[in-house]
Amino acid sequence: MSTRGSSQSIMRRKPIEDMEEDNKSSGLFKSLGLWQLTAIGVGGIIGVGIFSLAGLVAAGSEGTPGAGPAVLISFLIAGLASAAAALSYAEFAGMIPRAGSAYTYGYVALGEVIGWFIGWDLLLEYIAIVAVVAIGISGYFDAFLSGLGIHMPVWMTSTVDEGKGGVVNIPAIAVCLLVTWILSRGTKAFGRFELVAVAIKVILILFIIGLGVFYIDANNYNPFMPSGFGPVLAGSATVFFAVFGYDAMSTAAEEAKDGKKHMPKAIILSLIIAMLLYVAATLVLTGMQNWEEIDPTAGFASAFNSVGLPVIATIISVFAVLSILTVMLTFLLGVTRVWFSMSRDGLLPGWFAKTDRNGTPQRVTWIAGVASALLAGVFPIKAVADLTNIGILAAFVVVCLSVIIFRYKRPDAPRTFRLPLMPLVPAFGMLASGFLMLQLHWETWLRFGGWLVIGLIIYFAYGRRHSLMNPNSPRHKALSDGMGNQRD
Repeated sequence: MSTRGSSQSIMRRKPIEDMEEDNKSSGLFKSLGLWQLTAIGVGGIIGVGIFSLAGLVAAGSEGTPGAGPAVLISFLIAGLASAAAALSYAEFAGMIPRAGSAYTYGYVALGEVIGWFIGWDLLLEYIAIVAVVAIGISGYFDAFLSGLGIHMPVWMTSTVDEGKGGVVNIPAIAVCLLVTWILSRGTKAFGRFELVAVAIKVILILFIIGLGVFYIDANNYNPFMPSGFGPVLAGSATVFFAVFGYDAMSTAAEEAKDGKKHMPKAIILSLIIAMLLYVAATLVLTGMQNWEEIDPTAGFASAFNSVGLPVIATIISVFAVLSILTVMLTFLLGVTRVWFSMSRDGLLPGWFAKTDRNGTPQRVTWIAGVASALLAGVFPIKAVADLTNIGILAAFVVVCLSVIIFRYKRPDAPRTFRLPLMPLVPAFGMLASGFLMLQLHWETWLRFGGWLVIGLIIYFAYGRRHSLMNPNSPRHKALSDGMGNQRD
C-alpha cells in the first residue's frame, strides 16, 4: 500500500490511489443499482422530518414559538443549504466510491485528524438520527392506538425530560432493535426492503397531498409568519434533519455495482424528489389545520382528525410507521459503514471491521443498534434532533471545504461528476451550514463539544498510533510484510 504522507503525523492524508485496493478487499458485497441507491437516499431523507418535525416547527414547543405556515420557508432554507452540500458529496462520491463518506473525503483532502473528527462526529450523529426517528415512530404508533381506543401508559411512551410523567420510551427502543435485525440480514435483503418501503412511502405522501388539498382553508395561512422571521430561521436548523440522507446513502458506495457512475446521480435525484414532496406536503399540513393546533409529534394525523377524517388519520399513522422505518435503516447502515471504514483504516480496533458471510459488519451493526435504542428510550425528540443536526452540519462544512481544496490540489483525479460554479457553490454550502449551526441552542453545542473532546482523547491514545498511514503501526507492518512475502 502507498505510504505517501505517512510521516506527516496527524495531518497525513490518505492517498486516493489506495481506495481501489480497499474496495477490492473490503468484504462488502456489490449488490446495489441506481434505483436501489436512489431509494436508500429518498428513504433517508423523507421520514420523521415530514411526519413529525414539520408539525413541531410549525406549532412550536414549550418555550419555542412556532414558525406557523412559514415552516415552508424553513424547509426551503434548509434545502438550499443542503443542495450545495449534496453537489459536493456527488463530486466526491463519483471520485471515491468508498464506505466512509464524509470521513473518507476529509481524510483524503484535509488530513487524518480532520477525517477522524468527522468520522467520530458521524458515529454519534447517525446513531442519534436512528434514535430521533424511533421517537417519531413511537408518537405515530401511540396516535394509531389512541384512534382504536387503546391508550398505553404514559410512563412507557415518553421520557422524564418531556414532563409528561414518563420514564422510558419502550416503543422507540423496540423499533431500534427491529431495524437492527433487518439490517443484520445483509445488504441485498436490505436493498429490496428499502425499495418496496420507499415506494409505499412516496405513494402515501402523494395520497396525503392529493386528498388534503381539498380540505385546505386559506384562512389558516394568515398570518403566514405569525412569530416573525426568527423562529423560521431557528426552524430551518431543526428541519435540516429532514433534508439530508443522501450523505448516509453515500456510505453504501462500496456496495454499489457501479459506484462512480451511479452515486452522483442517486444523490442528486434523491434530494430533488424529496424537496418537491416537502414543499407540497407542508402547504397541505398548514392549510388543513391552524398552526397553533397542530400536534407536534403526529402532524398529519392531527390535521386529518381536525377535518373529520379519523380513519384517514389512522391509515396515515400506520403507514407513517412503515415509511419512517426506511430512515432508520438508511442511517443505521451509514453508522455501521463509517465505523467499518475507520476500523479498516486502523483508527479504531480492527475487530469492528469483521464481516459475516453476507458481507455485513454484524458487530458494529448490533452495537450501533443497541446504542440508538438506549438514546431513544431516555431523551426527548428535540434534544436528539438538534444534536443530530449540529453534527451533520459540521460534516457538510468539511465536505464543502474538502471539495474546494481537492479540486485545486488534485485536478488530475478522474471525476465522473464535477459540481458547477466552483468554488461558489461549495463556499455557499459552508457558509449556510455554519449559519444554521449558530441557530442551535448552546446546550447542543456543549454536548457536541464534549463528544469531540472524547474523540480527541481516543484518537491520540489509540488511532494515531494504530493508523495504517503510520509506518510504525503494527497493522501497517503486518500488511507491508504480507505484500513483501507475496512479491518474494
